Amino acid sequence: MPDFERFRALLEEERARRLALLPALRADIEAANSARQGSNVDDEHDPEGATIAFELSQASALLKQSSAGLDQIEAALARLAAGTYGTCAVCGEPIAEGRLEARPWTPYCIHHAASGRGR
Repeated sequence: MPDFERFRALLEEERARRLALLPALRADIEAANSARQGSNVDDEHDPEGATIAFELSQASALLKQSSAGLDQIEAALARLAAGTYGTCAVCGEPIAEGRLEARPWTPYCIHHAASGRGR
């Protein structure tokens, strides 16, 4: 049986890390947008344009990924509160502790994660 308090601590630690990261990513996006407004709109021919576009794209992708991860963490904490944490959402079997170590927010056992759910 998994040590649920240890997993709660891991999830809360990861939630705090992501919550701290979100404002920095938003600031990066704002900075890239500000730089873009002051530069040539033609990114292809502007030596700085490609860099600004890349930075904006990268920061936007990281923000989206961190927000989605935060949602998964919140859902895992809700499962802990409901007493369903560590049980596969598809088959109802226990999720291996090693899998929970690697991805404490996962709602899927390794079998159902491998079949395309939970990636």
